[in-house]
Amino acid sequence: MKRPFYNAIYSLFFRPKHFIAAILYRIGGIIPDKLYLQWIYYLECGRKLELKNPKRFNDKLQWLKLYYRDPLWTQMVDKYAVKKLVGERVGAQYVVPCLGVWNRAEDIEWDQLPNQFVLKTNHDSGNGGVFIIKDKSKIDRKKLIVRINRSLRKDASYAGREWPYRNVPRKVFAEQYLEDESGELRDYKFFCFDGKVEYLYVATERQSGNLKFNYFDMDFQPLGMWQSHPQSDKPIPRPSTFEKMKELAAQLSKGLPEVRVDFYEVEGRVYFGEFTFFSLGGMALFHPDEWDFIWGEEIHLPERNV
Repeated sequence: MKRPFYNAIYSLFFRPKHFIAAILYRIGGIIPDKLYLQWIYYLECGRKLELKNPKRFNDKLQWLKLYYRDPLWTQMVDKYAVKKLVGERVGAQYVVPCLGVWNRAEDIEWDQLPNQFVLKTNHDSGNGGVFIIKDKSKIDRKKLIVRINRSLRKDASYAGREWPYRNVPRKVFAEQYLEDESGELRDYKFFCFDGKVEYLYVATERQSGNLKFNYFDMDFQPLGMWQSHPQSDKPIPRPSTFEKMKELAAQLSKGLPEVRVDFYEVEGRVYFGEFTFFSLGGMALFHPDEWDFIWGEEIHLPERNV
């Protein structure tokens, strides 16, 4: 059961930085981007944000939020529009088939959809706009429509000032349901720097509610670091299409100072997931801390254009 009042009081007394950050997330629209990010970064990371000469990975992501704009990034974070872009660049066979797209949740053509599918809002970040349908006959459509509309109203650029999401024309679309041998869908997330693919983490146990991140190098050897979520103690096999994933990630990230490119593997086939320019908002601590600098060295910041 959710207890918002109790949670707020608990945070106020025992996690005051978290409480202040939560307030800022709600009123942040009246605060200029730079000042807002400086405050939130300090509250989340416990240190001053360095923008004049950033060295850390997280600091450089905040610099990119503030000082660099490429209009193409808006199409790239649009989960529906990006399908065309990826199909043109590397081939439609790597794109998860789309089953329908609508401007409003009320317009979804339920009778035209199979028993299993996935609904997504195209502009939301994280998992807030993802709705996995394993049995169409068991869903409460009215409640689901409310949840989808809540996602459609959300400004995904707001909390972290991730500007590419700001101007995405909002839609809801249906995708083919995918599942791998784990019974869920492992998510292979590659960190790329102008076509150079260096690191990845594998997200597992998402549907169980116990999301795990395990980090690897390009030989699929554990990195000995973690961020944000605990590591799974279950074996994570090297995907059979690992080399193809790296090849596609390199192609799709060429010309970009930094981007995360996500893939799935299902029955020996690779499927593109999404692009993310500010992984974990650039606010997740590295453990050990030295990895923040190691990853940061890979980002060569472009000329400021804002």
